Amino acid sequence: MTEALIVVDVQNDFCPGGALAVPGGDEVVAPINAMMDRFDAVILTQDWHPAGHSSFASSHPGKNPFESIEMPYGTQVLWPDHCVQGTTGADFHADLRTDGDLIIRKGFRPDVDSYSGFFENDQATPTGLEGYLRSRGITALTLAGLATDFCVAYTALDAARLGFAVTVDLAACRAIDMDGSLAAALTHMESRGVKLQSRV
Repeated sequence: MTEALIVVDVQNDFCPGGALAVPGGDEVVAPINAMMDRFDAVILTQDWHPAGHSSFASSHPGKNPFESIEMPYGTQVLWPDHCVQGTTGADFHADLRTDGDLIIRKGFRPDVDSYSGFFENDQATPTGLEGYLRSRGITALTLAGLATDFCVAYTALDAARLGFAVTVDLAACRAIDMDGSLAAALTHMESRGVKLQSRV
């Protein structure tokens, strides 16, 4: 079995002090760095929004961050402006190893958000990650990064749906946990065959 590590969105805006800070987000950096050499391939995903992205609350007059609206592809949480292309907030955390095999940028289409490393939120527009993994002969994935209940979970669920063996290393993830979103995401992942692992 050939296994890849998928490092999800360990970017400044998701770390303490960032525009959409995940509690303890910077705590994933050291364990992820320590894991990288154990895998046949390492892929990093990077949220990469244009200014004025449709998922930003600021793009919808009268709406506040963390409210939801309906988009053509379904319900969309509105976020604070974050990970805008070319800004410091979009950069990877300074201490994160970025010497992996591939960086997948997502969320760069103005009219559709992208949590998953595999597909935009319309569940139809691919990022190219699946094709890369298939061409490398990768059959198993371990996921780590930010945030457990959004981008990590969506990536894990898509990976499982595509037939990969999927493990989420919870010790190297942190969650937003908005209105019970973490418990819901963990339950959903387990129901789809994703292995939840916590290394101490």
